[in-house]
Amino acid sequence: MRYELCTPHRLRAAIAANTPLVMALGVQEYHGEHLPLGVDLLAVTRCLDRLEAEAPDRLILMPPMAQGAASHAVEGPEFFSLHVDAEAILPFARALFAALLRAGFRNIHGVIHHQSENFTQGMPTDLAFRLAARQAVFAHLEATRGPGFWGRNDMRDYYAGHARGDNPFNWIRIHPLCPPQTALHLPFDHAGEGETALMMALAPETVEPARMAENHGWYTETAPRATLQQGEAAVQVILDHLRRLLAL
Repeated sequence: MRYELCTPHRLRAAIAANTPLVMALGVQEYHGEHLPLGVDLLAVTRCLDRLEAEAPDRLILMPPMAQGAASHAVEGPEFFSLHVDAEAILPFARALFAALLRAGFRNIHGVIHHQSENFTQGMPTDLAFRLAARQAVFAHLEATRGPGFWGRNDMRDYYAGHARGDNPFNWIRIHPLCPPQTALHLPFDHAGEGETALMMALAPETVEPARMAENHGWYTETAPRATLQQGEAAVQVILDHLRRLLAL
């Protein structure tokens, strides 16, 4: 179900059922002449669209966050990458998460593809959302339970609950789109074989193979090797990964 299309009674029922609420996090960044600027966002939104079509009442899709810290590391701003500094993203993300917590959501997920090969250490966009999530949860707990909430006797079973998965810091989680098993089908790259194959599977109307001859960066050299079959195989791995994360 789509958040913006839901009536209040549907959201109340979803909260009562602890239905996952999921947001695509993306950027607008140059991906060669043959792919669209929104590759990193489309990879997530199109996968989530497939999940929502399978089980429309088992997850809530938030409107996607389409802007992020794209950087101009690949090409300069004249190639239309839109860079929004992570320090500008942080307060917005914190306010959004705070609003969702106040509304009663406790099963919130963000999914990102941009620069997520470095997800363990983090990159600016995902780090902004991850920090915002922690800050929003801390602020909500203190506002609703009072200062010293963690140290009170009624929290003495915190670690036991943590082991069972009953952890308030799991109320908001940020995930990379691609699990390691995706590499069995295509490489993790930027606008090369891997992302071209993903777009062939997920957004074929955006791929322009004839434009590959106009590419000029080393990072696009492998794009002609991409196949639809690769992309579909990787998408199935991604969907299985998301089903596990979201308990669908």
